[in-house]
Amino acid sequence: MKVLILCTGNSCRSQMAQGILQSLDENLNVESAGTEPANEVNPKAIKVMSEIGLDISNHKPELVDIYLNDEWDYVITVCGGAKEVCPAFLGKVKHRLHIGFDDPSDARGSEEYVMNEFRKTRDLIIKEFSDFYKKIKAKQIGKDY
Repeated sequence: MKVLILCTGNSCRSQMAQGILQSLDENLNVESAGTEPANEVNPKAIKVMSEIGLDISNHKPELVDIYLNDEWDYVITVCGGAKEVCPAFLGKVKHRLHIGFDDPSDARGSEEYVMNEFRKTRDLIIKEFSDFYKKIKAKQIGKDY
């Protein structure tokens, strides 16, 4: 199964979601991209993911355009901006979903406060993408979920 996770900057939420979803099933083909990709993955996102044993330090923000001609089982937007400007995939997407999260990069305050906002977002992404994964696996084996 192929999953593309979209966000505006592809530096934080979509990168964390990609790492989490991929960790649930190594047979999934999970990519992430942005409509306006940043220059690098947010170091705080890398740090909070490493706290749970997931290494996204080798991820790079990508422009969504490189994936427009591919076929996807799921395209999932994780921020409002990407949902609004999500490019047309011209019938090559079986399912489009929006699973939105606040951007922890917008948090202001002490280092401890900001890091806790990143952890909260990471933990919400874990919950939502674990639920998503359980639902699609249940569909694949024909169970109602």
